[in-house]
Amino acid sequence: MKTRIAVLGVGRWGINLLRNFLEHPDALLVGVVDQNPECLAVCQEQFNLDTGVVLATDWDAIHRSIELEAVAIATPASTHYSLIADALRRGYHVLAEKPLTLDVAECLELCHLAEQQQRQLIVDHTYLFHPAVERGKEVVQSGRLGELHYGYATRTHLGPVRQDVDALWDLAIHDLTIFNTWLGHLPMKVQATGRTWLQRGNGEENPLSPLKGLADFVQVTLTYPTGFQALIHLCWLNPDKQRRLGVVGTQGTLIFDEMHGFTPLILHHGHLEDNGDRFTPRNQYCEVLDIEATEPLRVVCDRFLKTIRSNQPSPASSGWIGAQLVQILSCLSQSLHQGGQPVVVPQLLEHHD
Repeated sequence: MKTRIAVLGVGRWGINLLRNFLEHPDALLVGVVDQNPECLAVCQEQFNLDTGVVLATDWDAIHRSIELEAVAIATPASTHYSLIADALRRGYHVLAEKPLTLDVAECLELCHLAEQQQRQLIVDHTYLFHPAVERGKEVVQSGRLGELHYGYATRTHLGPVRQDVDALWDLAIHDLTIFNTWLGHLPMKVQATGRTWLQRGNGEENPLSPLKGLADFVQVTLTYPTGFQALIHLCWLNPDKQRRLGVVGTQGTLIFDEMHGFTPLILHHGHLEDNGDRFTPRNQYCEVLDIEATEPLRVVCDRFLKTIRSNQPSPASSGWIGAQLVQILSCLSQSLHQGGQPVVVPQLLEHHD
C-alpha cells in the first residue's frame, strides 16, 4: 500500500522533494500546495503530473478534498509551526524542511503533539543522510584521527539572500549537524559575531544589539564538553562558493568538501614528531575515502516513508533532534546580538529517544 502524500511549498527545495516522492515506489503524490500559481504550473509542466494530483494555492482547500496520510513541508520557516501543528492534529505524518521552527518552545510543543497523536515528525536535515557524513562519522569515532584538536567549516556563496532569516539561521544548521554527528556530542557553549551590509532595515529590532538588520556574514564558535572547538565561517554575499568542513586530530585531518564532486571525503594523514629542539612532520599522505553515490534527499524521503510504515521515530532526524538544533541556533542568535558574548546552551530535558 502506497503512502498518500502532499507536498506543501514547491520552490527551490520543495520541487526536489516532489521529484523524489514521485519516483519512490512506496509513495503516491496526491496533492501539491503553493501560494504561487506559477510554481504549480511549473510542476505540472516539468513532471507531467497525473490529473488525479490536486494542485492548490491554499492548504485549507486541499486537505478537505483529498485523503492524506502524510505531508512534506518546504515553506518559509516562519510558517512551519502553524502548518505542522495543523497537519499533526489532522492525523498526518510530517516531514518538515529545516529548521523545524524559529522558536524552541514551538519545537517542543510540536514534538509533544506528534507523540500525543502517535504520528511521526521528521526534520529534513539532509546532511544527516549524506553518505560522506555517515562515513565521516565512522572515521572520527574510530579514533583514526587520534586525539581531536579542533574543527573548522566554511559555507559561502553569492545568494540566495533570505528576507525572513539571517545567514546564521539559513546556513549554520548544516555544519552544526555535521559536527554534532561526527563528535557524538552537542555544544555546551556558543559564540557568534557578524556584519550586515545588504538588509540593514530588516529583521527584529533589538536596541541593545550592535548588529542592525539581517546578518550577511557570521562567524561562529562552538565549544563541546570535551573542550573541542569548531569555528564556522558563513556568508551569502561571497562569490567564492565553499562547502568545506574539517576535523583536526593528532594523527590527521578529515575533510568533507562538497565542491570536490566525486571525491568529497579525504583523510589527510600526518603527525608531528618531537625531536627535542623541533617538530618534524611524519607519515604525510592523502587517502580518498570511497562513499556511496546516493542523493541524500532520496534517502531522507525513503527513511520518512519507512518511519511511517513502522510508526517508529527516526533515530537520525526526529523532531527532538530538530528542537536541539533550534536551541543551539537560538543561543547563537543571542550571542550575535550581544556582540559575541559566550552563551551556555541549556539542555533540552524533554528530549526523548
